[in-house]
Amino acid sequence: MSTSRLSRRTFHGFAAATALTAPFVRGAHAAGKLSIGFWDHWVPGANKITTDLVNEWAAKEKVEVQIDHITSQGNKLLLTVAAEAQARSGHDIMTMNTWLPAEHAERLEPVNDVMDALIKQNGAVNATVEYLGKQGGKWLAVPATSGSQIKGPCSRIDLLKQHAGIDIQAMYPAGQAPKADDWTYEAFLKAAAACHKGGVPFGIGLGTTADSVDTIGAIFHGFGAQLVDAKGNITAKSDPVRQALDYYKKLMAFLPPDAPAWDDASNNKWLVAGKGAMIMNPPSAWAVAKRDAPQVAEQCWTHGMPAGPKGRYSPFLPFFWGAWSFGKNKSAAKSLLTHLSQASSAERMVAASSGFDLPSFANLTTFKTWAEESPPKGTLYHYANPHNHQILSIAAAPAPPKIAVQIYNQGLMTKVAVRHFQGEAIEKTLDWATGEIEGFMRT
Repeated sequence: MSTSRLSRRTFHGFAAATALTAPFVRGAHAAGKLSIGFWDHWVPGANKITTDLVNEWAAKEKVEVQIDHITSQGNKLLLTVAAEAQARSGHDIMTMNTWLPAEHAERLEPVNDVMDALIKQNGAVNATVEYLGKQGGKWLAVPATSGSQIKGPCSRIDLLKQHAGIDIQAMYPAGQAPKADDWTYEAFLKAAAACHKGGVPFGIGLGTTADSVDTIGAIFHGFGAQLVDAKGNITAKSDPVRQALDYYKKLMAFLPPDAPAWDDASNNKWLVAGKGAMIMNPPSAWAVAKRDAPQVAEQCWTHGMPAGPKGRYSPFLPFFWGAWSFGKNKSAAKSLLTHLSQASSAERMVAASSGFDLPSFANLTTFKTWAEESPPKGTLYHYANPHNHQILSIAAAPAPPKIAVQIYNQGLMTKVAVRHFQGEAIEKTLDWATGEIEGFMRT
C-alpha cells in the first residue's frame, strides 16, 4: 500500500455456520470471547463488511468479539503475526498473506474439518492454495476472500487496438468464455514491440517487489521453468530456465528503461498517467483511474495471460485466515471461519471491494459484481477466471515453501533476468543463481 488510502494494495494479503457440519456448539451460557486480526483493506467500506459479518455471527452465537484491522504498511501485519507466534499469545484468528501459513505451520490449529466441508460445498481450491495452505495432509489455514488477488493483464482497449491490432474485448468478451487460443507468448511479444514502437510500452516491472516477481514467475511457469523442484533439487541450469530467460530478454527490450527500479506502485502510476498499453495488476490501478483519470478507466479491460509452451499461467496471491493452536476459543474460531467462507459472505466481500477480492473456491467465481462493474461494463468479468481459462500460480513454486519464499522475497528471478539482459553470459548468470539458492538452503 502506498501513502494514498485508495491508491494501492500491498504484496504482503461462510449462509450461516449451520449450513455445514459446524464444529462449534454453544452451551447454555455465553460462548466466551474471540479476537480476530483482519487485514486493513485498502478499499473504503471493505473493512465494514468483514466487521458486519463477524458481528452477525457473534450475535447469533452469543460470542463477545474483538476485531482489529491491521495495516500491511510498514509490514505491520507481518510483524504482528511473527510477534504473536513467538509470544504464543494474541488474536484467536489472524490474517496471513501468502507464505505465512507454511512458515507458522507448527503453531496453527489444523482446519481439515472446516476445509473438507467447505470444499464439498464450494468446490475445489486451486493448486496454489493447496501448495501454500496445506502440509503433510494438514490444512493450516482457510483461504480468505478478503485480500486474495489475481495479477493478470489490465490493458488499454484503445491502445492495443491502435498499435497492436488486438481487439481485447473480442478476445475476452464480457459474459462469455475467452476466445484466446491465439493469445500466446509470441503474440504477447509482438504486441509489446508494437506498443513500444507506438510510444505506449507495456508497464511491466523488473524490480524485486511482488508485482515484478509475480509476472516473471508466471512466465517461467509457462515455459515449465523451475529454479528449484518440489523435492528441493536446484534445477536452475535447465533448458526451460534458459528458454524463459531468453524470452524475457526479448521482452525487456520493449519495456520502460527504468523498469528494473520499479516498485509495486510504479505500474499503477504508469497506467493512471496514461503512459502505457498494459500492466499486470489486480483491479486496484483501474479503481484509482476511475477516481483520478476516468478517461483512462473507461478504456481498461482486465483479462487473461498469454499461453506459453507449457500452459497458460496467471499470478495469484491468496490470503489466509489461520487459527492459532494456542488460541483460547478454537471451536468458535472454526465456526466463524466457516461463516466467513459461505458463498453469501464471500459475495458481500467481493461487492464491497468493487471486485478486488477473490474467493479461492471453484464455485465462487461468477458473482455479479465482476460482470457489472464499470466503466466499461464487464471490465472485470474475466478477472476471477470464471471459465477456468488459466492456471493460477505463484512465483518460485513448486520449490519447498521455506526455499521458495526466499527466492520470491529476494526477487531472484528478476535479478537473473536483468543480468542476462545486460549482457552477462547465461551460464555465468545461472552459476550465480545457483550460488544464491545454495545460500538460501543454508539459512
